[in-house]
Amino acid sequence: MNWQKTLPVVASILIILAVAVLRDRSKLLATLFATMPINMPLALWVLASGVDASSSTLAEYARLFFISLIPGLIWLAVVYVALRGGWTLPGALLAGYAVWGAIIGALYALGVLSAPA
Repeated sequence: MNWQKTLPVVASILIILAVAVLRDRSKLLATLFATMPINMPLALWVLASGVDASSSTLAEYARLFFISLIPGLIWLAVVYVALRGGWTLPGALLAGYAVWGAIIGALYALGVLSAPA
């Protein structure tokens, strides 16, 4: 079994289960588990096992993660505003993803998002 490919999947499943169990006991803990930085460290670990695992390449990926958080936060703001406005959850999520996709597309077109060579 290849743990470097399996561990991210197992960790993600455990986090989803923790959120499901905690949602009735502690909404704060469920929220903290849902937003904890787990995908980025796991992704860096998978990337580090690649052919070009230099520190500078991993730093460039970390920079891209940081930039990608901005559209993610805007996605959350759009979803929040839509839900506060009485939208249904599917509509709010779709609106959030539409805005997120437009921002990601714009950042890519401007050359801000480009994967390390």
